[in-house]
Amino acid sequence: MAMTQLQSFDEVSNPAQGKARIAALRRKLAEAGLDGFVVPRSDEHQNEYCPPSEERLSWLTGFAGSAGVAVVLMSEAAIFVDGRYTVQVREQVDTAVITPRHLMDDPPEKWLEAVLRPTQKLGFDPRLHTVAEVERLKGACERAGAGLIALAKNPIDAIWTDRPSPPLAPVVLHDEALAGESPASKLVRIQDRLGELKADAVFTNDAHAVAWAFNIRGGDVAHTPLPLSYVLIPRDGEPTLFVDGRKLSNAVRHDLSSFAALIEPAQIDAALAAAVKDKTVRLDPNVVVEHFARVIQTAGGVIQRGPDPIALLRAVKNEAERAGARAAHIRDGAAVARFLAWFAEAAPKGGETEISAAEALEGFRAETGVLKDLSFPSISAAGPNAAIPHYRVTTQSNRRIEPGFFLIDSGAQYVDGTTDITRTISVGEPSALMKDRYTRVLKGMIAISLARFPKGAAGSQLDSFARQALWEVGTDFDHGTGHGVGSYLSVHEGPQRISRLGTTPLEAGMILSNEPGYYRAGEFGIRTENLVLVEPVEIDGAERPMFGFETLTLAPIDLTPIEPALLGAREIAWLDAYHARVRETLSPLVDGRTRAWLEQATRPLNRDGRKQA
Repeated sequence: MAMTQLQSFDEVSNPAQGKARIAALRRKLAEAGLDGFVVPRSDEHQNEYCPPSEERLSWLTGFAGSAGVAVVLMSEAAIFVDGRYTVQVREQVDTAVITPRHLMDDPPEKWLEAVLRPTQKLGFDPRLHTVAEVERLKGACERAGAGLIALAKNPIDAIWTDRPSPPLAPVVLHDEALAGESPASKLVRIQDRLGELKADAVFTNDAHAVAWAFNIRGGDVAHTPLPLSYVLIPRDGEPTLFVDGRKLSNAVRHDLSSFAALIEPAQIDAALAAAVKDKTVRLDPNVVVEHFARVIQTAGGVIQRGPDPIALLRAVKNEAERAGARAAHIRDGAAVARFLAWFAEAAPKGGETEISAAEALEGFRAETGVLKDLSFPSISAAGPNAAIPHYRVTTQSNRRIEPGFFLIDSGAQYVDGTTDITRTISVGEPSALMKDRYTRVLKGMIAISLARFPKGAAGSQLDSFARQALWEVGTDFDHGTGHGVGSYLSVHEGPQRISRLGTTPLEAGMILSNEPGYYRAGEFGIRTENLVLVEPVEIDGAERPMFGFETLTLAPIDLTPIEPALLGAREIAWLDAYHARVRETLSPLVDGRTRAWLEQATRPLNRDGRKQA
């Protein structure tokens, strides 16, 4: 396989640098009369993937995960991460200088309330924290008798002497045939919703919302085709798109100018202030950063808090987007099947590694000829590394694939759809415990696949379906069961999700992941993931509208680690039908060797507890 091009395996973290950089930050804070500073892992757009120029948390501490926040005080420092990163953070930061803490169990606000002293001043960058985050920080400071100070300039930028330049990738138009709707039509729907909300305008710094509303894509961040931008959409009249003009070709500028005013981001504060005086402006406090809320309020605008109406419109895929998702998953499934067939032959020979496997899968996807990017860096994890849910393989951590479990979580970006799939593969004969846990994870995935739920139900009401079989033996997994997925946009999209935090009602057309797991630290990890599409279902005698899921992902699920006695007849029927569909759909699209492997990999699982030969 050719060397990878869309992901890097370089070690991006250096814990040894944390001590000197945190010391330099403390000197800057002392000069400014501050007692501490909050460092989020975010940019002005609250992106999951930030441009290199915005990776302040990683530069300062060494932590390279996609979510987290550090608080640096003059005598101590802490970094807060969620359950995905509890192992990773201890490997990437100097724990003698900065103490890892759990973001959910011991949040920054709780810690600050305990450690801040009266009259102390805690600084923050209002361009990097959402309105809701600032409210939580402010409350913690007030309870401690301390002050929260908004800074005009980020002190990290003053010590980050080799900070990269901001990105300037070209903006491209997303084909309306793939988008399924024109920007003009989308704007009418957004404005109609603003009328229902009795708001004069909506503002957001969420670049995903802008990309969807205006049918544009870009390349300013890794793995998500975003043009970094902002938008103000009035209930009546022309929207204003804030985007760097250097990213616009004459043709793109002409197209966008036909339905929006184009203004440089450097002028956003003045333009926003002029537009919102005496206006009621809708903003999502969990998305919009504090800086812009202050601009609106200072200019005499009235903020209406609530979910961004664009997000929900974007989450419900239209027929063109659904068709694109299906096509993308068939194409991607053929590439994954080729990889799995290659792996089945190559892995037992003992010469493969986590990196070689990730490169091989990327190579098969690239051979489709239409791969735009990976939707995230592949989680290619052998043995104990698979017990780290968001493990990132590097040249230093690269592990040889040996007997045991190998987990590969990966995805692709195609212009017609975004994919995300996880398969856990047995190399050699698994132990009884491995079989038990693998089968219980599979039971959870099938339970979500078979779920039927009334219109109005949210993901929080389904989350336990995926956990029940694990709960029965006293275990669980420390992440949500599923996240929303975009249409050639972010692989992690809200507001829909399947988790205890998923309060948004699921609607027909939403795409979500279905990915329960099990992680035994230091030994092995298991996750099985398909993407699913919410769809209406007909149930005889139903007394209310009901929904279910169409499974989009098409790739074999390893039969070797299954303990058939743990599966019920309905679960086996689902697995057999799924594999029959995989075989029928993918066989015409793969080479003869893969086709032969596919026949065996998708064979029925007999109800008498034996896998059919």
